[in-house]
Amino acid sequence: MAQAYTPGLQVRERTTYRTSRLLPIPGEVLVKLGDTLGAEDVVARTKQPGTVTPINLANLLGVPPAEVPRVLLKKGGERVEAGDALARTDGIFGLFKSTYQAPVSGTIEAVSNVTGQLILRGEPILVDVKAFTSGEVVEIVGDEGCVMQSTATFIQGIFGIGGETYGTIRVVAKGPEEDLTPAHITTDMRGQIVIGGGRIHGETVEKAIECGVSALVAGGIDDHDLKQILGYDLGVAITGTEQLGITLIITEGFGDIAMARHTFALFQEREGAAAAVNGATQIRAGVLRPEIVIPWHDGKPADDTAARVGGGALEVGAKVRIIRDPYFGVLAEVAAMPPEPEVLGSGSKARVVQLQTTSGDVVTVPRANVEILSE
Repeated sequence: MAQAYTPGLQVRERTTYRTSRLLPIPGEVLVKLGDTLGAEDVVARTKQPGTVTPINLANLLGVPPAEVPRVLLKKGGERVEAGDALARTDGIFGLFKSTYQAPVSGTIEAVSNVTGQLILRGEPILVDVKAFTSGEVVEIVGDEGCVMQSTATFIQGIFGIGGETYGTIRVVAKGPEEDLTPAHITTDMRGQIVIGGGRIHGETVEKAIECGVSALVAGGIDDHDLKQILGYDLGVAITGTEQLGITLIITEGFGDIAMARHTFALFQEREGAAAAVNGATQIRAGVLRPEIVIPWHDGKPADDTAARVGGGALEVGAKVRIIRDPYFGVLAEVAAMPPEPEVLGSGSKARVVQLQTTSGDVVTVPRANVEILSE
């Protein structure tokens, strides 16, 4: 019987977790090697250049571009406030002068006598990078940040939206098959990471946002609900920058899918513990998984022999998840594994697998596009 090996999601009860916490541009590192930090402690800080506002004064004042520097009332590099007089024309015989007021506050960065355009640069934007996981600083990365390390429960999801957030673990489902409904969400869950079992309903997300829940984690979500939550069709993209007021993490796939029993049991074991979650997901090259990190503080060492890492033998009858478009998140069973490479739609050749999806469809995808489901 044909077989192949495929990787999968990581679900680790106690592992050594390391993460690089870096600024987008060089700045100031606020920690030292060996420091012990909390998850929300700031490790590095910088200021990004403010927003640029282009203003075409030549058009607005009706003067030739070469005249713009002469009619300015402020100099290059000078600070202006919103509403300040920025430029004024001579008018006709000293009458009918036109004055232009700055639409926003900022600093005059540039003026062109060729285009007649002025550039206003807004206030610098303060950027803080937090530790994300409570633990120890094990490396300083120049003037960019540091590497954090901790012993933690580490759980990857298949898909997420929303960025980094923090809270205590709260399990509300009685079992891994139970859907996460609005009835599970209460006002005392503000700032918590709420764990369901099966599908997250769209109305549940709306209520969780109203109640100030930090994150929702469950086995699946319906694609229609996701579109309704976001207000648009996500398609193929890098997620994590959505401004919903909540982070969502799906551990299994799209549809009515129960969370893996081992994963659900880990959440039950760690209920009440402080955790950090990140919904950022990338499904193209350089796969990025959403993750839940729950540090241990009992002093016991990591034990990766107790880890359950998805993956294993890909063979006929194996339960799998498709991890690339156009079937991303679909669950299926391996129906056949043709031994010879086949030509793909892109024109390249690859070994493929024939799958029967849970909806009954039969599809053929590259073997690299699937992963074994954990139990």
